[in-house]
Amino acid sequence: MAITAGSNLNSVPTTQKQTLSTNYLDFTGSTDVTWAQQYLPDLMEKEAEVFGKRTISGFLNQVGAEEAMTSDQVVWSEQARLHISVKGTVVTAGSTNGTFEVTADIDGNTTGFTLADHGVRANDLVLIASAGITTLCLATDVDTATIQVEPYDKADLTGHATGSGASTLLVVGSEYAKGVAYSAVDTANPLTAADKHEANQPSFKSFSNKPIIMKDYYEVSGSDASRIGWVEVSTEEGQSGYLWYLKAEADTRARFTDYLEMAMLESVVGSNSTVVDASLGAAADSGVGTQGLFDAITDRGNVTSGVTGVNAATDLAEFDAILAEFDNQGAIEENMMFVNRATSLAIDDMLASMNSYGAGGTSYGVFDNSEDMALNLGFSGFRRGSYDFYKSDMRYLNDKATRGGINAAATTAAIRGVIVPAGVSSVYDEMLGKNMKRPFLHVRYRASQTDDRRLKTWVTGSVGAATSALDAMSIHMLSERCLVTQGANNFMLLK
Repeated sequence: MAITAGSNLNSVPTTQKQTLSTNYLDFTGSTDVTWAQQYLPDLMEKEAEVFGKRTISGFLNQVGAEEAMTSDQVVWSEQARLHISVKGTVVTAGSTNGTFEVTADIDGNTTGFTLADHGVRANDLVLIASAGITTLCLATDVDTATIQVEPYDKADLTGHATGSGASTLLVVGSEYAKGVAYSAVDTANPLTAADKHEANQPSFKSFSNKPIIMKDYYEVSGSDASRIGWVEVSTEEGQSGYLWYLKAEADTRARFTDYLEMAMLESVVGSNSTVVDASLGAAADSGVGTQGLFDAITDRGNVTSGVTGVNAATDLAEFDAILAEFDNQGAIEENMMFVNRATSLAIDDMLASMNSYGAGGTSYGVFDNSEDMALNLGFSGFRRGSYDFYKSDMRYLNDKATRGGINAAATTAAIRGVIVPAGVSSVYDEMLGKNMKRPFLHVRYRASQTDDRRLKTWVTGSVGAATSALDAMSIHMLSERCLVTQGANNFMLLK
């Protein structure tokens, strides 16, 4: 069924100052000037909101928090995995002493991973797996990225894949002879300096983001600020009146509030962007911009193209693949889902085909264990495996005037939704020098005892309390903020 949307609509805000002859409600300019038009207009007094509730802000308020920062950037460190497991190659498979050569970390990453710092030590019990074979071995000699191993119950490592990165090694424990010290565990095969049993230190990886400054303003002349309109206008906050500038100022404020959220979702850090740098007055290649949510998940998290509504069975299999990936990561059991309409309906159809599987088993812990609270906030919950999901339509992804229109124009690059872990995680704050518990997703804004730049608003001009000789009222808005996507490996972007 084809649906055609109306096109003859005033869907774009004017760039001109209010109030002008081109946008003020005037009933005296008609070529058919009648007494009724001039003196007794038959008007609908209320302004029609044909686009419904137009604001899209609220996503970040629902999933995160806001916290002040005092520096030009926020730096945090995330702990690496607790257990030692690496990818590598079985170099020698036909001898009693097999050789495992480390090539990457367990996630297959070579960037940022020092091969010699894999953490495997002599006398570790290691489980080697490849090509359907698992073999328990004793690590007998460790030389940087090369680990000599001896199988416990096999003659050799024959059958293990020898291709690069085709095998996995997991440390499951250790074994020592009686009375043997760490420094000399094998008298028949003396340890080299690299084999010393140094304590494994916690591994951290640091991330950073920096705030951007966003501004907007509204201006109305002193004369027009006093002008009365025919139509009663209402603001997004429920205020109403016959002063047209009240509507324009409220629209500007509502639009700016949405910008604060949209920028945190869509922004990227500039790279080799000399033109942008010059325009902003920054040094060339200084990395202007900030990393938004979508880019952070693409860079450090998970991306899926599944759950598209092809059919319920296929969607279920693809959804279970998402769960499997979460199992590979931190396995955060409570998650918020913000999706577009099509994906929301696909999930509903998937659940319906399972006879409401998971309904009633959701804990609603995020909502103080209250299903009513979740429903009032626009969330529906379901459970799959050990995971609770709270699904909500994300207006930003549906509205034609926001991401919905972008998605329609670039379908291959469309963003269909995000899965965000609920709750908090512990990170090391390098500025404070201690571990802190913070939401996985939160906003950091610039503030100090002198100035709070979370959302500044001030008025200049001669209207009201005069601050200058300008015969106008200028309302200024400013915010300096960035987004912290903490533990991005637990996030999922639906494209």
